[in-house]
Amino acid sequence: MNAKPDAQLPAVSVIMPVLNEERHLRGAVQAILAQEYGGETEVVIALGPSTDRTDEIAAELVREDPRVHTVPNPTGRTPAALNAAIKASRHPVVVRVDGHGMLSPNYIATAVRLLEETGAQNVGGIMHAEGENDWEHAVAAAMTSKIGVGNAAFHTGGEAGQAETVYLGVFRREALEQQGGYNEEFIRAQDWELNFRIREAGGLIWFSPELKVSYRPRPSVRALAKQYKDYGRWRHVVARYHEGSINLRYLAPPTAVCAIAAGVVVGAALTPWGFLIPGGYLAAIALGSVPAGKGLPLAARLRIPVALATMHMSWGWGFLTSPKSLAKKVIASRRPAVIAAN
Repeated sequence: MNAKPDAQLPAVSVIMPVLNEERHLRGAVQAILAQEYGGETEVVIALGPSTDRTDEIAAELVREDPRVHTVPNPTGRTPAALNAAIKASRHPVVVRVDGHGMLSPNYIATAVRLLEETGAQNVGGIMHAEGENDWEHAVAAAMTSKIGVGNAAFHTGGEAGQAETVYLGVFRREALEQQGGYNEEFIRAQDWELNFRIREAGGLIWFSPELKVSYRPRPSVRALAKQYKDYGRWRHVVARYHEGSINLRYLAPPTAVCAIAAGVVVGAALTPWGFLIPGGYLAAIALGSVPAGKGLPLAARLRIPVALATMHMSWGWGFLTSPKSLAKKVIASRRPAVIAAN
């Protein structure tokens, strides 16, 4: 039996948007229920229209533990799922977890302490990518290397401090209610967009390497390419919606796509010297994959350049081809629907 919750600790609601997560859902929820935290905890799973056994597994988890609840998310969209779960939850601290994320054992306890110590509205930590086969090991290495994702602290680590955004996040409920929750027009980049609004309202976003969530990478080149194309596409929407929110790190992938494309055209039509640009890029990611793959099997190390190129080119292409109509739709909505206190 579970020990009686410590009433002196703030109660915590863990919200989880899921869609086709049969592979990882049970492990993710078990990692939440096994947290080394003495306060009251609930888990609210927002169920999208999955085509696998996700709903069945969620129903089993509800039967097995009274702390687990579900709420429907018929749209299947992540921000709508998050808002539905927030509305159905009831505690003053709200922890976001994805269906393929595994919390470290003291994640919630550490996050609650950091909220108190820093006065932040949202705290988060490292997206610790971990693979289960050679391809996923390669993607994990790419996602945690500076050549893969630049200097993003929540990917590569770093010192604790104020941040633009963090991975997932542990929020004060009042911050979510003040901002009206997530903007449901942002199919991707909804975390970055919400954190921007919190910062614009004077709130503090805090990164700490003490917080770590294990993340399972996409299982194929095609799935990784779609993921990063969507990231780039929606990051451009954020830039259009919130002026001044872009920085040089986000412009690197689209610049690389343009330079490589120009090099190929010049090399094919005018002079072979044009091929120096794509050749230099390939050499750079090949060399960069060496330290990134330290300690991995040879088969995984050989796949790291493929993962890097897929991430860079897909993100850059998504950014460049992001239609202005997406921004118009977002701007028309202007504010997300208000999340009322439950």
